[in-house]
Amino acid sequence: MAKKNKASARPTVTPAQDRPATLKDMLSADVLDKLKAQATELKAEEQQRKEKQQQEADDARKAEQKRRDNDFEYLLENTKQDWKKFK
Repeated sequence: MAKKNKASARPTVTPAQDRPATLKDMLSADVLDKLKAQATELKAEEQQRKEKQQQEADDARKAEQKRRDNDFEYLLENTKQDWKKFK
């Protein structure tokens, strides 16, 4: 028994001329390049903003830890008080 060829049942890709025009096709190359450059700039600015925000959070965390290290009450409450180790 021969297998049927299912490749002929697949729709063929229509040529570019038969498809409706898209915005990318309608824009000129220089405008498209400007938009791509602007997109990369925005991504870079967003990355820098995230890094700055992360750095500020780290600095705040370090400052809080330094403040806590100087607070005797905090250290007393959060230390493991197993004095048998030190006998």
